[in-house]
Amino acid sequence: MQDGQHDEPGGSSRRRARGELESSVLATLWEADGPLTARQVRERLPGDLAYTTVLTILSRLHDKGILIRHQEGRGYAYEPGRDEASHTAVRMRTLLERGSDREAVLARFVSELSEQDEQLLHRLLTGDDHTDRATRHDERP
Repeated sequence: MQDGQHDEPGGSSRRRARGELESSVLATLWEADGPLTARQVRERLPGDLAYTTVLTILSRLHDKGILIRHQEGRGYAYEPGRDEASHTAVRMRTLLERGSDREAVLARFVSELSEQDEQLLHRLLTGDDHTDRATRHDERP
């Protein structure tokens, strides 16, 4: 049995891990203009995945609460329950909550940011973000 790091027998494509396939499916749905059926998702993914593989991934993502599905004909059309930024933020928070030393995790995270990302994070934390100002409704003297 292959472990996802080696080529499939008789083929040249690497077997992808489930997490990688889930990420590809999510990316496809985030790029779409609306809900997609399993067949439409399969057509937009690279490679030659089996229809049942795509359907299984969509079902698992729906069961996890990541996707919303709508009845379409005899099947379903799927769409993300959150935008990509919200989904990533939830994942980051979940990982942070699993750590035993939040301060160490946050310190390491910040120390590994690029200078540009560090400046962006600082602007967001201090409320000095230009896009944030446009959405504020409270007026301060």
